[in-house]
Amino acid sequence: MNRYMKRFWGDTKNILSGNIKITNRLKFTAIIFSVTIVHLFLTTIFGCLRIAPLFFFNIFSVMTYVFCFSLVRKDLFLPVYYITYLEIILHSLISTLCLGWQYGFAQYIIAIIPVGYYICYNMNIKRHKLLIATGSAFTAVFVFLSCKMLSFYWHPLYMLDGQFWEFFLYIFNSICSFLFLIVFSLVFVFEIKLTNTQLKQQNALLEQLASTDPLTGLYNRRSMDVFLSQAMESSSSFTLVMCDIDDFKKVNDTYGHEFGDVVLKGIAKIVTTQVKEHGYVCRWGGEEILILINNASLESAYRIAENIRRNVANKVFECHSKWVRCSMTLGVAVHNKKDTVEETITQADYNLYRGKRNGKNTVIL
Repeated sequence: MNRYMKRFWGDTKNILSGNIKITNRLKFTAIIFSVTIVHLFLTTIFGCLRIAPLFFFNIFSVMTYVFCFSLVRKDLFLPVYYITYLEIILHSLISTLCLGWQYGFAQYIIAIIPVGYYICYNMNIKRHKLLIATGSAFTAVFVFLSCKMLSFYWHPLYMLDGQFWEFFLYIFNSICSFLFLIVFSLVFVFEIKLTNTQLKQQNALLEQLASTDPLTGLYNRRSMDVFLSQAMESSSSFTLVMCDIDDFKKVNDTYGHEFGDVVLKGIAKIVTTQVKEHGYVCRWGGEEILILINNASLESAYRIAENIRRNVANKVFECHSKWVRCSMTLGVAVHNKKDTVEETITQADYNLYRGKRNGKNTVIL
């Protein structure tokens, strides 16, 4: 028992510090630990009051929950819920028979109703989720009303002197029931918030996967089409730069496709670094890269393209103790408002192949 308490408190500290997330095992450990503490307290009270049935039943309850710790370690959460549910039902009935309705022991039945729905929908139960949860809820309602009916027709087995114990136990049971509902509601809200955060992160990841090239991290053609449409709708001018790695097929054939991937990723990093906030970089296809530069004159676009060419030419690409130098040819075309974006791309592509015919490793305007 002491080992479980230490582990519980240790996990609680880690949660508060943000080191670990709330797992099902931790949640059930917290529930069982809390219920065990309540029963230990009630065992002491009933022992002092010499109410033998409740004293021994609470001892049995404590032993039952200690056994539940071993079930939690094996991730047998549904049996733990059934055991907890049955124990609370029996405890409420026996307490009502022994002391009466006015001590508030039946309130624990209300607290377990939302737990049934949470367990059934959070523990990956594959079949009859709603039936199990709703059946447990209606059974709890029936037992709760039965406890009330017993108070009319059944004389309690034990009568406590004065109103202190009636007031004290009613307040204690009410506080425990409400605290359980409050804490459980906070956990539910926390999990909703966590789920929403994870959903946003997954949507952002899916959006990134849908808009970028998985190898180079550059934008793909789908994204570039959007950027080009926005540039066309804008009143500002823009420039397109079509880039192609010289003799890239020879690199793949000589050193293998893995080396070719290293070259592509290295060049993509160089191009992205040079363009930065000036525009967008897209892997247009194969070893071709298309750059959209916003609000740039022909001279500034040429300067960016020349920096890319020079940095690629000076870069040594290495993979598995092999190294190679590569070069790029770039074609630059300023968009004319009278032209379509396809015509500007064609012009940049034409300038690129002029550079290819003129010896490569150059920038053509």
